[in-house]
Amino acid sequence: MGLLDKIEDRPTPQQVYNWRVYFSASIAAFAAVMIGYDSAFIGGTIALPSFREEFGLNKLAPKDVNFLSANIVSTYQAGCFFGAILGYPLGQLWGRKRGLMIAGAVFILGAGMMLGATAERGLGLIYGGRVIAGFGIGAASNLTPIYIAELSPPAIRGRLVGLYELGWQVGGLVGFWINYGVNKGMPKGHSQWIVPFAVQLIPGGIMLAGLIVLKESPRWLLSKGRRDEAIENLCWVRNLPADEQYIIEEIAAMDAQHAEQVRTVGLGFWAPFKAVFSNSALVKRLLLGSSLFIWQNGSGINAINYYSPTVFKSIGVVGTSAGLLTTGIFGVIKTVITIVWLLFLVDHAGRVPMLLIGSIGGGICMYAVGAYIAIAKPAENPTTSLSSGGIVAMFFFYLWTAFYTPSWNGTPWVINSEIFDQHIRTLTQASCAANNWFWNFMISRFTPQMFSSMGYGVYLFFASLMMISAPYVYFLVPETKGVPLEDMDKLFGKDVKPWNAHKQIMHDVRMRSGLDAGSDGELGKSAGYERE
Repeated sequence: MGLLDKIEDRPTPQQVYNWRVYFSASIAAFAAVMIGYDSAFIGGTIALPSFREEFGLNKLAPKDVNFLSANIVSTYQAGCFFGAILGYPLGQLWGRKRGLMIAGAVFILGAGMMLGATAERGLGLIYGGRVIAGFGIGAASNLTPIYIAELSPPAIRGRLVGLYELGWQVGGLVGFWINYGVNKGMPKGHSQWIVPFAVQLIPGGIMLAGLIVLKESPRWLLSKGRRDEAIENLCWVRNLPADEQYIIEEIAAMDAQHAEQVRTVGLGFWAPFKAVFSNSALVKRLLLGSSLFIWQNGSGINAINYYSPTVFKSIGVVGTSAGLLTTGIFGVIKTVITIVWLLFLVDHAGRVPMLLIGSIGGGICMYAVGAYIAIAKPAENPTTSLSSGGIVAMFFFYLWTAFYTPSWNGTPWVINSEIFDQHIRTLTQASCAANNWFWNFMISRFTPQMFSSMGYGVYLFFASLMMISAPYVYFLVPETKGVPLEDMDKLFGKDVKPWNAHKQIMHDVRMRSGLDAGSDGELGKSAGYERE
């Protein structure tokens, strides 16, 4: 079985894997470019001497600087939390596409406000702009994975939803390096720090413009009784006529799920709330999906993203330029490995194995970094260059990046975009996205204080959480790769165990579709569209 072979749930025409579905997913994924850019640029920008001098941070005590920096960073996450909740009515009432367009417009408004900040006006416009931009980002973080998952063929769903994570890393890469660029290439002054803030408008504008030509989710249209439009959009994104057998089968599955929704839940705004919170199995699934973001943030990733200069300084990297350079390398590694994950791993290695590898490997690396800091105490013994021990610590830090990126970075978003039924997906995704932003806020708000009070203990804390997440995932999270969205309920059924549920469900799916339920290797190959 080749790395690019597709693990299909049924015989699939090659036309299904066309440019339209990739283009649609790519445009929607620009929401993640906005998120990734913000998480990367803000820590480095507020550390620029030009920013610190214009707003007087260079005259404050370290404790006060930490407090101010935490406020600037975390107001964005607070806005994202409420925006993720707002994404539910947007996606439920106005649709995935229109909801994303509103989210993009709100983000651009907030990003534009930040450009008005000056020494005379103070930081108020930055605070307010970051909250408003956060509203837009939070809503987009809810709707983007849903929109992509609802458009995706099962065999490449992980890859397409993974574009959301790739967008995050591309945005982060630009955000990390732009600070290094303006620090080295621009004279110190207002323009030096305002440029990184202005660049936020570019991905927001691209997403908003691209969404104009995209199609609304067929599954959402069907849930609103707009069946003819749903079929038309599905035919467009699949590049197949309405009388093609593949389209007929997919519409039949969507119709069956819609009929089940009408029978058991209803179609009103509050119906999904009743469906979820009156069903203990769905409550457990919601808690499971949301909990993945606790472990994701417990890895320490957002402490590193938002406060990378602080992190590298704790290892012994000195100087603004050196700190921004090492941060830029961190961004390059994340982006390259995300591409490998997207193309070769997420739909082949699967979700759960990658999470397990990331937890154990990343935990060991983080322990190594913490041990170096505890023994060498680089903050108490500053040098003009990294010692040999510091170089080893940096190696383990970058190795941690290699473990974390193809596992906990994007996989929780992929899983949560898959595991809920159509009629509750917008609500559950809102809950999961809000959960992510809540823990993101907690980390971003208190990281400076953690480094001040805990020192190397911060690394040991995050390492321990990564190690604990491994048994949690193994015993509670079922594999979802290749499982049709309409079969997710069976994956979480009472009669299957999480660690072998995938094998059992995929056997049933393939038997139902008329495929030979033989070896995974044979079934994994793209079958064309000729039934045996």
